[in-house]
Amino acid sequence: MVQEHMPRATDDPAEPMAGDPEEPAATRRTADAAESSRANRGWWDRNADEYQEEHGGFLGDDRFVWGPEGLDEAEAGLLGPADALRGLAVLEVGAGAAQCSRWLAARGARPVALDISHRQLWHALRRDSEAGAAVSGGAAVSGGAAGSAGTGGAAGAGGAAGTGGSGTVALVQADATALPFRDGSFDLACSAYGAIPFVADPVRVMREVHRVLRPGARWVFSVTHPIRWAFPDEPGPEGLSVAASYFDRTPYVEQDETGRAVYVEHHRTLGDRVRDVVAGGFRLLDLVEPEWPAWNDQEWGGWSPLRGNLIPGTAIFVCERD
Repeated sequence: MVQEHMPRATDDPAEPMAGDPEEPAATRRTADAAESSRANRGWWDRNADEYQEEHGGFLGDDRFVWGPEGLDEAEAGLLGPADALRGLAVLEVGAGAAQCSRWLAARGARPVALDISHRQLWHALRRDSEAGAAVSGGAAVSGGAAGSAGTGGAAGAGGAAGTGGSGTVALVQADATALPFRDGSFDLACSAYGAIPFVADPVRVMREVHRVLRPGARWVFSVTHPIRWAFPDEPGPEGLSVAASYFDRTPYVEQDETGRAVYVEHHRTLGDRVRDVVAGGFRLLDLVEPEWPAWNDQEWGGWSPLRGNLIPGTAIFVCERD
């Protein structure tokens, strides 16, 4: 789920931005794990409809797109050869409407699509219902804490992952920092802009993914390229000048008039991300920075052809479990 909320050219990162009193104010301040989880679960539940309406055409129903540049897994092969996916139990973290999981299922994998947002997973059910695909839903995990994932092919505390056949996508609502699956349940894990940018402790996510993967399994995830945090979130020329310190790790927070966070995003430098991967028990195999392709003329928040041809917008980490 690609986020679009970094400071704009007109924002002072130290002060809330002025604007419509009904709109949340943007600021930079600390936000712990519980506040981040609550805020982002609520934000995606409220905004899932608009997000899918605006970006669903680009993401497709069953494409695996790594980011706004449009790098497709069918082309990139970062998960490994497509014909080797058949039969693998795959966990998609921060799945949104499960487009990537649907692509995996079409190749014979047994995916489980996990997301913190009930409304995003509702869109997954809607898309599958419209397409006539088989889906199975795990129980919602309230409050961002993990519990039993229920039935339907998802792995509970002692269950087995991805029991469905080709074309089946199991859906589970849970927080990525507390995965409701037994140890060693999956052969592969992936995330296209899901969960990691929104959590206060990314190492906790890494360790949870490590726990549920089998030895030697691959973990591939994409996030906003850290360098973009130094630039305003604008697609035009105003987004080409450095406006903040790359090394300022203070979270970006949108809050209501009472100071209650309604959206939180956490910044990590590129070195931080690498250290997070290692601290989680993984080896970094590759770091991919997709170039902006000539065919892609869309703007997505601060991503655009103008900026994409000059600075990277996405970082993809290809990792392997020890």
